[in-house]
Amino acid sequence: QVQLVESGGGSVQAGGSLRLSCAASGYTASRNCMGWFRQAPGKEREGVAVMTPGGRITYTDSVKGRFTISQDNALNTVYLQMNNLKPEDTAMYFCAAPGPYGRTFFAGCPFGNWGQGTQVTVSS
Repeated sequence: QVQLVESGGGSVQAGGSLRLSCAASGYTASRNCMGWFRQAPGKEREGVAVMTPGGRITYTDSVKGRFTISQDNALNTVYLQMNNLKPEDTAMYFCAAPGPYGRTFFAGCPFGNWGQGTQVTVSS
């Protein structure tokens, strides 16, 4: 059974950092697209960062230079290092992987499996 479990969210002041983790089970993360999405109140869910097999990485423009996606193959875990956080980064963050009926596309990947979400709150 595919399962994604996020951790690492919390509250931080602007300019601070957080590291989100996503432990994957039921598939090998390194052989799939793995991504991070976020959704703020009143806004659509947006793709934040994606790593494709082979290590190609895509970021949404608003986080380039501040966020880094990475993975630990031994732990089958994907990370999102978030530096220089801004209040507009406040959102629920979701780990994502392709699913059999995935229809949420970002960086060419059909995402359909989602974690439970972890809240990130950035204060001024």
